[in-house]
Amino acid sequence: MPQKKLPHDHGQPIEHGLETMPRTEDFQIVSDIFKQLGDGSRIRIFWLLCHCEECVINISSMVDMSSPAVSHHLRQLKAGGLIVSRRDGKEVYYRAADTERAQLLHHMIEKLVEIACPSE
Repeated sequence: MPQKKLPHDHGQPIEHGLETMPRTEDFQIVSDIFKQLGDGSRIRIFWLLCHCEECVINISSMVDMSSPAVSHHLRQLKAGGLIVSRRDGKEVYYRAADTERAQLLHHMIEKLVEIACPSE
C-alpha cells in the first residue's frame, strides 16, 4: 500500500504505517472462513475431524445427523480448505487439514466453547 497522508494526524503509530496493513483481499479470505463456520453443526463436524479421521456414516452417527446433511457440510468444509479426504477402496475418510489455518480455528473453537481436547 503506498504511503497515504491522512486528513488528521492523531499521532498513532498505525497512522504512519498503513503500508503494512493487510490487503482488502486478505480480510475477505478471513471473512470467507468465518462464513464457513457460521453453522453450529459444521463447527461441530470440523472439531470432530480435528481429533479423528472418519467416514460419512460414522460422522453422521457421532453428530446425530443424516448422511446427506453431513455430506453437505463436508463439501463446504473441504471447499474452504479446512478438511481433506482420502479414499480407501469404496470408503472416503475425512480429517482436518494439516494447515496453520485449520489448527488456529481448532484452538479458537476450543477456547471459545471451553472444550478440552481428548487425550491421544
